[in-house]
Amino acid sequence: MPAKSIKPMQRIRVTKEFDFEMAHALDFHDGKCHNIHGHSYQLAVTFIGMPANEPTLPKDGMVIDFSDLKRIVKQNIIDFFDHALVLRDNSRFLKAIDQELNQRLLLVDYQPTCENLILDFVDRIKKQIENSNMELFSVRLRETNTSFAEWYASDNL
Repeated sequence: MPAKSIKPMQRIRVTKEFDFEMAHALDFHDGKCHNIHGHSYQLAVTFIGMPANEPTLPKDGMVIDFSDLKRIVKQNIIDFFDHALVLRDNSRFLKAIDQELNQRLLLVDYQPTCENLILDFVDRIKKQIENSNMELFSVRLRETNTSFAEWYASDNL
């Protein structure tokens, strides 16, 4: 039986997952998270687009090469946040932390909640794919085994 031909012009979602460790504190939070603590985060990034349909190109049949997706996320998110202590830039903990000794201290201008982190990640990723044939479809950031935040492009039109 001959191979079935593939229908062109169908959008496909491509996802890659990442793991990283990060500590943070939520200043003025009314629960345990106001203390410095850490999580083993799981990040899933999904692009959507039409697979290339040019047999002479090395990326023929791909929306994005998984290695390119990995490079985008690693260089723009993982390399910054993995094993970092992330604090708001006016955190009360800055008085007690020797910033020269803590080489992985990352100060941000927002409360480093799962929700705000995901918005930061979305912005970082979107800048890398501005002139491409694909779009960022969704991002999921899992903070614990039972807790995560999600961002979908369709929710933000």
